[in-house]
Amino acid sequence: MTGLDPRGPRFAAMLTTVVFVIVLLTGSGWLALAQAVVFAIGAFDPRRTPYGLLYRYAVAPRLAPPAEREDPAPVRFAQTVGLVFTVVAVVGYLGGVPLLGIVFAAFALVAAFLNGFFGLCLGCEAYLAIRRLRGGAVSGS
Repeated sequence: MTGLDPRGPRFAAMLTTVVFVIVLLTGSGWLALAQAVVFAIGAFDPRRTPYGLLYRYAVAPRLAPPAEREDPAPVRFAQTVGLVFTVVAVVGYLGGVPLLGIVFAAFALVAAFLNGFFGLCLGCEAYLAIRRLRGGAVSGS
């Protein structure tokens, strides 16, 4: 797998931020479930999510090529973390424990917001920290 255009995951995080704002405003476990599906796809290949495809075909052609590419492994890990948080939110909303849904959707919102608007990918940073702790080589993200 070749490197990712780093602007793609940030674009996806901006859209994810909007989704989680709507989830929190409406309490929609079904919308959270749809976002969980997006995260599940992204855990395998972030370029294949609906947001990644939108970026690739509608946004990227209008931009200059990226100055550099990033390793997709941290992004896949971050998508997996997002999936876990979102599944817990779905269980809360659809299982009759809305406070659980609200708390985990809010955590996911904060992470998506930080990535989308400030370029701080918490899941990516966690991935790199785990790699360092395990003594593995860390390529930049």
